[in-house]
Amino acid sequence: MSFETLDFLTDASILDDPSPYYAYLRECPARHVPPHGVVAVTGYDELVSVFRDTDTYSMCNTASGPFPGVPVEPGTDDVTELIEQYRPTFPLSEHFATFDPPKHSDHRALLARFMTPKRLEDSEPFMWGLADRLIDQFADRGRCEFVADYAYPYALLSIANLLGVPEEDHDHFLGELRSYQAGSLEKPVEGNPFAFMDPLFLHYVEDRREHPRDDVITRMATATFPDGTLPDAMDVVNMAVFLFASGQGTTAHLMGMMLRHLAERPDLQERVRGDRSLVLPFVEETLRVDSPTKVLFLMARRSHELAGCPVKAGETIMAMPGAANRDARRFPDPDEFRVDRDNVRDHVAFGRGEHACPGGSLVRAETRISLNRVLDRLGDLRISEEHHGPAGDRHYDWKPSFMLRGLQALHLEFTPLD
Repeated sequence: MSFETLDFLTDASILDDPSPYYAYLRECPARHVPPHGVVAVTGYDELVSVFRDTDTYSMCNTASGPFPGVPVEPGTDDVTELIEQYRPTFPLSEHFATFDPPKHSDHRALLARFMTPKRLEDSEPFMWGLADRLIDQFADRGRCEFVADYAYPYALLSIANLLGVPEEDHDHFLGELRSYQAGSLEKPVEGNPFAFMDPLFLHYVEDRREHPRDDVITRMATATFPDGTLPDAMDVVNMAVFLFASGQGTTAHLMGMMLRHLAERPDLQERVRGDRSLVLPFVEETLRVDSPTKVLFLMARRSHELAGCPVKAGETIMAMPGAANRDARRFPDPDEFRVDRDNVRDHVAFGRGEHACPGGSLVRAETRISLNRVLDRLGDLRISEEHHGPAGDRHYDWKPSFMLRGLQALHLEFTPLD
């Protein structure tokens, strides 16, 4: 394989293990890579600087990468006006993840008003009960396909409960969202893949404005921007839909990779099982070593230089958290999984700055609760050799996505403990 000519957006050869390609790219922390003219940013410090610099980089293309771009005339050194002109043509342009300040700041402030620590704390009894209900369905069998049996339904139902989505709509959402593939190798993102949810959430928002309830959708529907104005109903819909949809896959992918690490490493499993204070560090180290988000995209507003790499106005920046999280300048022996790593929460799996993942606290709660209940109830977790082969010769199927890293399936065997 020649990394010099590899097309990261379409080549399936690095799905199993992208870390050698990451290492190759990190030889230059910012560099142009073929064939789409993107600038890959893989150095930790360089990536953090990009995430924090909203004056130089726009998130308008975060969901679509280099497709489409903006028509830049030769010699143009600033495309800020072009970005605003063409912003509506970018996929998911109606969702706040693609906004830039000050509009993004206003929407994020709105989100912070109802995604509070108190609301997460109030949701924990449901999340503990949900963990047990899902485990009940397979615990007696001594085996499960963890991704489908637990990770996906847990991720969806947790956020559905937090938001106040009616239970009768849960199965519909679960079916639609499991079929959605972010950053598919087969085709770029087109339009709005979450549009099927808009009518349902519009009904929720309009209903909560007329009949308030004690749920997050009510808080979203009735909250005002910092200047005191009430958002348009579709603004609230877009925010709720994106919050509901965007965390499903990444959380499920993280859970699958957590269980894979535990089942592949009996020594690590017993250490975490015996010392539950290691549960959260274990989650953080999984986020670092196997970042569910492989790439995020930005657009350079102005021509400039980044870590010695010339960047032209309008070029796509391919920010790579999975690569930056293995930068030895920040994480000594970065390829080793260390549950006691001192600076593990320095990872950039959730991004940084203005666009840091707003659901990070929820993900940490979901994974902490899930891992504790799995360890409480399922002993001697093992990889199914029938499905994945023997130790030393494992085979896993990975999601065919250049944006996200996650297992298609994880077959486990275990000894029930209750």
